[in-house]
Amino acid sequence: MKIVVPGGTGQVGAILKRALEAAGHEVVILTRRPRRAGEVPWDGQTLGSWTSAVDGSDVVINLAGRTVSCRYTAANLQEMMDSRVDSTRVVGAAIAGAARPPRLWLQMSTATVYAHRFDAPNDEATGVIGGTEPGVPAYWAYSVEIAKAWEQAQQQAETPATRKVALRSAMVMSPDPGGVFAVLLGLARLGLGGPVAGGAQYVSWIHEQDFLRAVEFLIDREDIAGPVNLAAPHPLPQRAFMRTLRSARGVPVGLPATKWMAEVGAFALRSDTELLLKSRRVVPGRLTQAGFDFQYAQWPQAADELVRRVRKRVGDGSAARRFQNEVRRRRRHMWLQARASNPWWRSARRS
Repeated sequence: MKIVVPGGTGQVGAILKRALEAAGHEVVILTRRPRRAGEVPWDGQTLGSWTSAVDGSDVVINLAGRTVSCRYTAANLQEMMDSRVDSTRVVGAAIAGAARPPRLWLQMSTATVYAHRFDAPNDEATGVIGGTEPGVPAYWAYSVEIAKAWEQAQQQAETPATRKVALRSAMVMSPDPGGVFAVLLGLARLGLGGPVAGGAQYVSWIHEQDFLRAVEFLIDREDIAGPVNLAAPHPLPQRAFMRTLRSARGVPVGLPATKWMAEVGAFALRSDTELLLKSRRVVPGRLTQAGFDFQYAQWPQAADELVRRVRKRVGDGSAARRFQNEVRRRRRHMWLQARASNPWWRSARRS
């Protein structure tokens, strides 16, 4: 298939591109700063020559949007809203204007659309949409408004020949450097992976392999449209989530953090405490009902596998460095031997 991925230069885009190309598909990335083959320039706001990549493609997977890993200032929240809604609208316009539109449009959304709650899980049928919860910061409601507007922009696009699915994704866990798992594992290694503000808030997550398999599943299942939760079926409280990660990494202790300590840490990381404190108890109702089988349904299994791969990558990197250093050492040794046996060098040294 030919698969077009607007905004595909981030962590999730890299995971998708790697897997889809390995499966033999042609992947075209739409990006503001193309740097390599297969990347096409676009601005995420206006129609342009990039629409020719969409015309005749099989699937569009739109991941475009400003990262949420930032301080939630008014300006950043507005940029999050604009980047998501504008890019979704223009992708919809490109599909609507295509002579041969794609058969499927997978639109990234977020599990943040659901309410901050502890009492019951949120699935697509009975889940509570957030924005009106008592006792939470007022700006959390704006995150929900962003998610709602994001999905609405896809729903309103006039694309009758293209099936549309909104991916309400939880955090995608992969061993890639710079991803959310790398951040959490780094905190655990430093002994900072304890409960935050009591740790009762739920963490929803999905292993990268299940994320990829869910995308493939949705491509094949022509009977599924609308919002779909991409999350493992067993979210768990943050204190248990981090305890499990520490166990997988072999770190016995994780220092707890109060709410104000979380604020200080988030400020230092240029992030926001909503990512730590909101209880995201999300389950994959539609995937489960459709017969999707998770390879990593439980966090202990997923955490062990991810930590093993991180260790292997680090170990392979260390081995590669040792090999390169040994090659350099031997080359220098051979060069010194050759120089020592050269009569010109011997005479030059004597003079």
